[in-house]
Amino acid sequence: MAGKIRRLIRPHLMDVQTYEAVDPPELIAQRAGIPESEIVKLNGNENPYGGSPKVAEAVAKAPTHIYPDPLQRRVRQALSGYTGAPPEELIAGAGSDELIDLLFRLFMEPGDKALDFDPTFAMYGFLARIAGGEIELVQRDEVFDVDVGAAKDAIDERTKIIFVASPNNPTGNLTPRDHVRELLDTGRIIVVDEAYYEFCDFTVADMVSEHENLVVLRTMSKWAGLAGLRIGYGIMNEELVQHVIDIKQPYNISVAAEAALLASLDDAPALLDNVGKIVDERERMTALLDDIAGVTPWPSAGNFLLCYVEPGAEPGRAQQVFEDLARRGIVVRMFGSERLRDFFRVAVGTPEQTDVFVNALREVI
Repeated sequence: MAGKIRRLIRPHLMDVQTYEAVDPPELIAQRAGIPESEIVKLNGNENPYGGSPKVAEAVAKAPTHIYPDPLQRRVRQALSGYTGAPPEELIAGAGSDELIDLLFRLFMEPGDKALDFDPTFAMYGFLARIAGGEIELVQRDEVFDVDVGAAKDAIDERTKIIFVASPNNPTGNLTPRDHVRELLDTGRIIVVDEAYYEFCDFTVADMVSEHENLVVLRTMSKWAGLAGLRIGYGIMNEELVQHVIDIKQPYNISVAAEAALLASLDDAPALLDNVGKIVDERERMTALLDDIAGVTPWPSAGNFLLCYVEPGAEPGRAQQVFEDLARRGIVVRMFGSERLRDFFRVAVGTPEQTDVFVNALREVI
């Protein structure tokens, strides 16, 4: 890039540490040298059953030539019926990622700090860096639970936001309500990311009414199979919702995403039946992995499993397993966190996908 242009870029964005996103299936197939139809994609925690059949019809009929409602009235009313929260405490975004970004814009100035519990979802740190803030990683304990005491010790006058993923991605464990309550008592904004809520039915959303500093985030990507349409939502104090509305893009969720959300909520019982299948398959996959020497699956409340690979005499054995699986067209997820160097994460797919994955893992392990 020309030197003159570089000088105009905000300094903290010149060499920002980016988020490592997953590759599309066609690129994965190209690398593996096999047809795309043979790829077993288990690296994105996507719903293997897809969305509701009603979504395609709803999107096809959506008035895509008209701007969406900037106040999201129908969306918020429908989400109220699904969650039990009043519409005034709900706001939707282009994925919950957008809402995370908006919270950073609302609360953080350059030099401010957010706390994050490592290892966890890397999007929090990425968006903190984009906002010009600092992310401080508080290490989870030996079983990946949140260390509330360490978090309290790390808080200073620059700390604005604390993120808690529950179930945590990629470790799969839940954060107890009393731990969340202790964090709320610090007075900072506590963001509890419940992206995988439907797979565990455990929530702190009912605490929003009594804690103005609590934000609960959810998504339609996982349980409803709408990852490609980018729509999520937040449950938070009514005043905070209004501030988010004030700073968001007016038409942040598309007409197609709105139609898909409404159709999905209308078909929620069928979608939740698929969630039940995924939970059952998660338990079956756990049992199968338990029988493979050298691999230990961690208990999970999400639609994925974190798997420990015994390093043995080979440093980086988990990375080798990842690469060997990829050559067979089976894609799981590795992470840059030092604590996860001997782990990979695998999404729960269909029973057929599980069998292909487990059989391949037996071969390469």
